Amino acid sequence: MIPAELEERIMRLYFVEKWRVGTIAKQVGVHHTTVSRVLRDHGLSKCIQRPSMVDPYLPFIEETLAKYPTLPASRLHAMVVERGYPGGPDHFRRLVSRLRPKKPAEAFQRLRTLPAEEAQVDWGHFGKVQVGRASRALSAFVMVLSWSRMPFVRFFYDQRMGSFLAGHVKAFAFFEGVPRRVLYDNLKSAVLERRGDAIRFHPTLLELASHHRFEPRPVAVARGNEKGRVERTIRYLRTSFWPARTWDDIDDLNRQVDLWCRRIAGTRPHREEPALTVAQAWEQEQDKLLPLPDDRFPAEEVTPVRIGKTPYARFDRNDYSVPHDRVRRHLEVRATSERVRLFDGTELVAEHVRTFDARQQVENPEHLAALRERKREARQARGMDRLRHEAPASALFLDGAAKRGHNLGSAVAALCRLLDSWGADAVESAIIEATNADMMHVAAVRQILDRRAQALAIRPPIPVQLPDDERVRNLSVRPHALEGYDQEVEA
Repeated sequence: MIPAELEERIMRLYFVEKWRVGTIAKQVGVHHTTVSRVLRDHGLSKCIQRPSMVDPYLPFIEETLAKYPTLPASRLHAMVVERGYPGGPDHFRRLVSRLRPKKPAEAFQRLRTLPAEEAQVDWGHFGKVQVGRASRALSAFVMVLSWSRMPFVRFFYDQRMGSFLAGHVKAFAFFEGVPRRVLYDNLKSAVLERRGDAIRFHPTLLELASHHRFEPRPVAVARGNEKGRVERTIRYLRTSFWPARTWDDIDDLNRQVDLWCRRIAGTRPHREEPALTVAQAWEQEQDKLLPLPDDRFPAEEVTPVRIGKTPYARFDRNDYSVPHDRVRRHLEVRATSERVRLFDGTELVAEHVRTFDARQQVENPEHLAALRERKREARQARGMDRLRHEAPASALFLDGAAKRGHNLGSAVAALCRLLDSWGADAVESAIIEATNADMMHVAAVRQILDRRAQALAIRPPIPVQLPDDERVRNLSVRPHALEGYDQEVEA
């Protein structure tokens, strides 16, 4: 708005002094469009139009725009140039914007609902946050009771189905009841496919609705006004709660927003009942809400995973340990924002605290201990196989050692080392002698080998340090007889 004195001055300079619009604007210190607007407001739009090179083409332009209201100005300019228009595109584009038919503004009816009849749901985006090495999208799940305007807000690090379901369950618990219908935008978590009035809801949402006895209802296409209460609440959340907000973690943020819902948003005057606050209207609405079900709905994200050669399941950029006997199998992850559970069919095989970091290995110490024990048993079994093949007398020897309470794992490992140092024939002979003498201990076998070496003036063998590779350590090499080589040398 400009002062009335300035409007009077503009009118006088135009009619009395016959100044042009540009001259008036320059002399009174306003933009030329302001001068034009003042003259148009007084019904003088035709008077301020100067002759223009586009005037002969105006009927063609108006006729074309009437037939094709969305025709681009660049194409219309090319059509006019073909008909002799000498002007450039910039001024022509501004002219077309004034002549193009305006879409009539649509008036919306104010929607009213009964208490406990309806709630509205939507997501709000609140940028990115860093969680350890992971960059996570912070989103707010917002549900608003349409009559009382009482909001519920819960922040999540994603908008997955598990968070979508958890938001509903937590909201119903917050409201201490369930509205009869819930309105959604055309979210993928709610509507999988829509062809006109034919709607295919997400089956998991239908399970949630059946469990809580509410009707899911998506708003009409391009009719965001039908869920204006939740959109205004998200806007209010951005301006009232979010600016300059500091928080330690997402649990702390949710504690703060819960207080905001009760103490700030809840103390606003009710829109339709000014004598009530939003919280007071909510108290009146609570008795009319549907009761909560006796059992809690499993608000989880369910996804299949394949376990590879290592006992870990990859989920949401992190690895979670599973028992070693579940490798090379397909399991099912059921995850909430707090826990990650893994199932083999209906059997729960692992449960972990969920992390929203990235590239982390979340491990259960029992899983690793069982794997180490299994590897130890496997090594012992491989050692037994080797002894059975290279020193058959070891079976009777180990049986006697077990009856005396000796550690078989240590005995097998020690005998295998003696095989590496002395060879199969020498160890087999020493085991037989020790067994015959009823000395069922590896130390006796080692003593027999050392005694024989001293009698023959043979130096004890030097232990060979093998590489730390199971493929090398588990090789069974039986030495060849050297008599043939000696005969060839003598020949």
